[in-house]
Amino acid sequence: MTPALDVDVLIVGAGISGIDMACRVRELLPHHTVAILEGRDASGGTWDLFRYPGVRSDSDMYTLAFPFRAWTAEQSIADGAAILGYLRDTAREHGIDTAIHYGQRVVAASWSTPDQAWTVRADTDAGPVEHRARFLYLATGYYDYDSGHVVDFPGQADFTGPIVHPQFWPDDLDVTGRRIVVIGSGATAVTLVPALVAAGAEHVTMLQRSPTYMASLAGTRDAMTRTAFRVLPDRAAHRAIRARNIGVSMGLYQATRRFPRAARSLLTKGVAKALPPGYAVERHFAPRYDPWDERLCVVPDDDLFAVLSTGQASIVTDTIDTFTATGIRTSSGEELPADVIVTATGLQIVVAGKIALDVDGEPRSASEGYAYKGVMLSDLPNLAWCVGYTNASWTLRADLTARWVCRLLAHLRDEGFSSVTPRHRGAGGEGRPIMDLTAGYVQRAASLLPKQGTAAPWVVRQNYLHDLIALRGRHFDDGHLEFRRSGSPRTARR
Repeated sequence: MTPALDVDVLIVGAGISGIDMACRVRELLPHHTVAILEGRDASGGTWDLFRYPGVRSDSDMYTLAFPFRAWTAEQSIADGAAILGYLRDTAREHGIDTAIHYGQRVVAASWSTPDQAWTVRADTDAGPVEHRARFLYLATGYYDYDSGHVVDFPGQADFTGPIVHPQFWPDDLDVTGRRIVVIGSGATAVTLVPALVAAGAEHVTMLQRSPTYMASLAGTRDAMTRTAFRVLPDRAAHRAIRARNIGVSMGLYQATRRFPRAARSLLTKGVAKALPPGYAVERHFAPRYDPWDERLCVVPDDDLFAVLSTGQASIVTDTIDTFTATGIRTSSGEELPADVIVTATGLQIVVAGKIALDVDGEPRSASEGYAYKGVMLSDLPNLAWCVGYTNASWTLRADLTARWVCRLLAHLRDEGFSSVTPRHRGAGGEGRPIMDLTAGYVQRAASLLPKQGTAAPWVVRQNYLHDLIALRGRHFDDGHLEFRRSGSPRTARR
């Protein structure tokens, strides 16, 4: 089969990571050809997929936006539509929109050592197609677009109203005047509750099995940000605020991890200040785990606390005994009436977009590999998988990854190499998953995730400043990479 595309860099996924990588290739490697395969019919990834009420960023836009294109809107926590517009505008301005090939669901990729190239198979409405690429960049994220985490609750079939998962929100669902129970305590639930109230729901109950730490954050520009954009060019202002926010968030994270007891107290006191006196903060907002064992939830402009304060919404911390025809009965016997139930029960993690990988016909599982610098996977030539931070904006690591890969590709070109393969030889690791959160969605997928070690370059740190140094260099002679020249039967070591 003649390949439909034959390119230097083939990117899978047209979300934040894919657009970022394509822009960086165009900027840093102008003589390299690049294309993006997108399984859906639109770009934007997460921000096009999720359509539930109130969908928004859970980190500030000055770090979530690309460093090479300023975020100039007033919102520091933006809604999904604004983020989607920003991504598509960026792709168009950098000429990336014409490099995206839609409706191409990548299902398999096979590396040929003799050819020194990947053959990538994609399913389309017209049938399977094959593409050829010298380097494969997986910007597929880490969760399943086809299904969220689904829990088979007892008595679910007895409920007479609609049961909705946020990942697949119906366009025609009218919540006006309806009683809604949202099951969950993560970022999606925290977003949905005030948004459903604003959409006209009669009452919204957030039913959580256990509390989550929550922190208030201004939803629009603060005074320093307004001043920066008033006195500096947009790009300089964006970079200044971005640097400040990175420093503040990293400092708070490190302080929180070093002094968890003090952090617990500050977070719960902050919530108590935003709620009426006597509110059961210890029951509903004081988790058993330490801050950042799971990701904190951001509450922009105290919107969740506002609807809890007015009584338009409420929180119940309990487990589910059973669904009933008219709602949910908790294990303590409380009846929660509902016309609509929303199961914000989390994501389903997948690795490398569920793509079947092989090297010279030998199947390779991404979950069995070790992560080299958190970018490449052991024994997989000319392949990178982009994964963002669990404690900061996704784009921070995505852009570091894209720039490092571009430097690696420039090294291959300059030295006359055709491929590079990380080799893990048993040193520096016991095989821990690359994500270190105790969140349910991570623990459920621990066996699926690539592994990491305890020593560089096989350890994955959730630390931007560390990665800024580790992924900045142009020297690749660390003894863990094997380079090969086309037609050479031996491996060249650098």
